[in-house]
Amino acid sequence: MKSVAIVLFPDVQSLDVAGPLDVFAEANRFVPQGEGYQIVTIGAAPYPILASNGMPLGAQYDLADAPKQFDIVLVPGGPSLPESAEMPHITAWLNEVTPLAGRYGSICTGAFILGHARLLDDKQAATHWSHAQQLADLFPNARVEPDRIYVRDGKLMTSAGVTAGIDMALALVAEDHGPAISLAVAKRLLVVAQRQGGQSQFSPYLSASTDDDSPVTKIQRYVMEHISEPFSVERLAEVVSMSPRSFARVFAREAKVTPAEFVQRARIDAARHLLEGSEMVIKAVAYHCGFGSAARMRLIFTQRLGVTPTQYRDSFRKEG
Repeated sequence: MKSVAIVLFPDVQSLDVAGPLDVFAEANRFVPQGEGYQIVTIGAAPYPILASNGMPLGAQYDLADAPKQFDIVLVPGGPSLPESAEMPHITAWLNEVTPLAGRYGSICTGAFILGHARLLDDKQAATHWSHAQQLADLFPNARVEPDRIYVRDGKLMTSAGVTAGIDMALALVAEDHGPAISLAVAKRLLVVAQRQGGQSQFSPYLSASTDDDSPVTKIQRYVMEHISEPFSVERLAEVVSMSPRSFARVFAREAKVTPAEFVQRARIDAARHLLEGSEMVIKAVAYHCGFGSAARMRLIFTQRLGVTPTQYRDSFRKEG
């Protein structure tokens, strides 16, 4: 049996706890008895520990008397963690147990707890896209990947927001028992497709400015409405009646990405939606989304998402 420990603390996100643990629990149904997972919950506060949704959670151990060696140690997220101070008792426990663990990591904003424990230093890490910059600012020694579902760096695994913890747990099951078992668990949980770690969690539609009259919002809307067309800084600047230099500076400051980066993300996002929900051939998707050719789209998908367009589409066609 592989032991899986997850730390519970006040205001924890209950889905960050239940999602991954249900993956391991369901995996036990598909592997020989004694070869699955033994799940342990460890409380960082007295019972009951109230989750962020008010649900009371119980733990089998508290930090003081918990075992020290586990195969997998996970830290879930919580909505208040990005602004919360370090929890020294959790830091101390993590620094004691992670060197002994086979694998360890976080779900969503649990990365902030790992950051306080210096476990992200010189490591690639992921968190919810809306807190990625905050994580990078707070822990400058971490190499934060703002556009990844989950990231593996040695023994460390970190995932994006909430349900991405399920994807990460499925990946761990696949490591331990093979992709067929992982897929069986995904089907059991009605997770239609296990997303690849390199798959994008970011949608440019989510980053649009709340000010409808700002140049950035106008450009974002214009790009999305004309996604099949080529874009240069000069053309985009002309749309909002600005000089190319001023436009590029203002856009990068307000959107937190360059115009070219936004355009590429918008093209990827548009292509993802077509690949997920239409039967349009790959070449037509590439043309419709402004990549120019299927080869160019394949290159960008491979670089940015870690999968080809065909592999991406196939992941949504697995029978449930």
